[in-house]
Amino acid sequence: MTTDASRPRPLEERRTEQLPQARRLLGLVALTFVLACVLALSVSFGANPVPLRDVWQNVFRPDGSEAASIVWTLRMPRTFVGIVSGLAFGVAGALIQAITRNPLADPGILGVNAGAGFAITIGVGLFGVSGITGYVWFSFLGAVVATAVVYAIGSSGRGSASPVTLVLAGVALAAVLTAFSTFLMLMDEETFRAFKNWGLGSIARTSVPDVLSVLPFIVVGLVIAFCLGGALNAVALGDDQAASLGASVIRTRVAGIAAVTLLAGGATSLTGGIAFIGLMVPHVVRWFTGPDQRWIIAYTALASPILVLAADVIGRLVARPGEIEAGVLTALIGAPVLIALVRRRKAAGL
Repeated sequence: MTTDASRPRPLEERRTEQLPQARRLLGLVALTFVLACVLALSVSFGANPVPLRDVWQNVFRPDGSEAASIVWTLRMPRTFVGIVSGLAFGVAGALIQAITRNPLADPGILGVNAGAGFAITIGVGLFGVSGITGYVWFSFLGAVVATAVVYAIGSSGRGSASPVTLVLAGVALAAVLTAFSTFLMLMDEETFRAFKNWGLGSIARTSVPDVLSVLPFIVVGLVIAFCLGGALNAVALGDDQAASLGASVIRTRVAGIAAVTLLAGGATSLTGGIAFIGLMVPHVVRWFTGPDQRWIIAYTALASPILVLAADVIGRLVARPGEIEAGVLTALIGAPVLIALVRRRKAAGL
């Protein structure tokens, strides 16, 4: 007879037990250091060349010069947007992967990004909305409605919503909403010219006041995400085992989806959606943290802004005097990297 003590344990479980807390904390310190370095690069370099000494002199003592204007009206705001949007997309991806128990899921798989984009399309086409301030509320409303529709479709029928039905409902809804958005844009290209640029995943067109208007929602989403870490660990074991451990599966999933809506909806309204962050970062950090969702969320919160800011800096430098949007580069760089990593070590289960 095989007992619990003698039963072979999964590889991820054994790896997690082998990871001392000090090593995980050291990883957080290392990521914080890397984030500080990338932040410094984001402030130091741009499409408009400015000597480094002038940049840092104006960071601490703005003198009203052209260099000060470039630093405080262009580079600082986009760096702030990169940190907020990267953090939101990354943590939203970590939550979706935990909720659906799919290590390759991302915010788009539940239709959140498509719902936000479709709502903004309606706002631009029917109500003449323009600018990020106008996009914000339509994006957030679209994300909320899309998430509710996906959850309603996924939970219809017998039993509670399963990860598989949620994913299928999200993919189907995203396809329909994207098709409608494309159709509307093709019908009136002049009206949607500015919207096309918004949808490229840029962090350069959003102002600090726009970010501050969305920031409270993102903060609430982050608080929910960090509070759910322990419950998500139980859900990862399966619905029955989670219930036996005292975790409320339905309440955890509803709270998680609400957090995803706040995070992904808010970040999409700011940037138009940055591909791959929510998919790749949580998946990669899991190889270093093990399956503990508390550590995955913490690592992802630091690693995601690093990737967004690094892509933005590269986009500024390689296309001078123009720029390549951060969302374009994250897709170009991230997709081959993820394929190579998955082929090398296989996708880790949750």
